[in-house]
Amino acid sequence: MTADPEHPVVPGELAELRRRLDVAYARVEGGLALLNHRTEEAVKELDELSARLVTLEHARWPLPSVSAITAVGALVVTIWQAWGH
Repeated sequence: MTADPEHPVVPGELAELRRRLDVAYARVEGGLALLNHRTEEAVKELDELSARLVTLEHARWPLPSVSAITAVGALVVTIWQAWGH
């Protein structure tokens, strides 16, 4: 590195710039690590919610089955009332 005679390079200023660069780099690395951790946690939570949703979807009764059971119940009540009275 050549120094311009009008602007001499001061080793202390270079050291300060290097220190600031190291601090900024460490800050960026820390921020990226935090974002990476949050992303992993969000993905894990999303996977858990997806698994719960699949479980709930398999456990619910489909609407045609519910309406068929209701119709059969209504038919039984109608027959019971017709023969019982």
